[in-house]
Amino acid sequence: MDRGFLFGDGVYEVFPTYNNNIFGLDAHLNRLQEGLDAIKIKNPHSKNEWINLIEKILSFNSVSADQAIYLQVSRGCDQNRKHTHGDLKPTVYIQASTMPLRIKEELLKGKTAISRDDIRWSQCNTKATSLLANTMYAQEAKIENAEEAILCKDGIVTEGASSNVFIVKNNLISTHPKGPKILPGITRDAVISCAKRLNLEVQEITFDKDALMNADEVWITSSTREILPITLIDNKKIGTGNAGPLWSLIYDSFQDSKNAKRSVSGRRLKKIESIIQN
Repeated sequence: MDRGFLFGDGVYEVFPTYNNNIFGLDAHLNRLQEGLDAIKIKNPHSKNEWINLIEKILSFNSVSADQAIYLQVSRGCDQNRKHTHGDLKPTVYIQASTMPLRIKEELLKGKTAISRDDIRWSQCNTKATSLLANTMYAQEAKIENAEEAILCKDGIVTEGASSNVFIVKNNLISTHPKGPKILPGITRDAVISCAKRLNLEVQEITFDKDALMNADEVWITSSTREILPITLIDNKKIGTGNAGPLWSLIYDSFQDSKNAKRSVSGRRLKKIESIIQN
């Protein structure tokens, strides 16, 4: 009986890939390691072994070169169901799914969101597989025909159910600082890097719901969503009601980074063929 199934006892990672090249490889593997360390699971593979496994999965999909690789490591299987455990062999599960294209012209009207109280545990910086609260928020958003549920704890905006949150006010970009209340998003870090390259002012600071609702722009970021503008929250228009100028600059900069990955075509192809043959 696998403890990942029984207790959600495990961690996961999502690797975006463009033209079969992994975006933010080191950052994602480092976060996976941090998650494993946090819940005291021994990493079952070396960095090169993980890369080989991911590339093997990528090679099976001939339809799309842009894929999201979902990777889960549970504590493993035990002989019976009990809360405590001994020294178990971790279970690894990997799957690939097609990444939707994020076309700028289709995003200019923005997406909608709802807000909810954040009732999650106090270790949200661990990417744990036990996501009951997150899935409940996501389902509520789906029922409301919204893209995301933006969460607030004690009046402070933390993050989305499966994304990080940015606001813009008077050309100043703000996002919640890293810590136990949010997941340290890899795309979040990429957006901050894009802003700095563009000489835009960005700060990692807490802000409340009033600041969210009165922002000039609101964005959410994640590995599969990339950077989405939010233009309606709880049926209230954000800013002009359309994607803002700073989002447009960040979007373009992020796409440049993606395209740089796509241009590295054919990398490791011989290696992949060798893996398949073996």
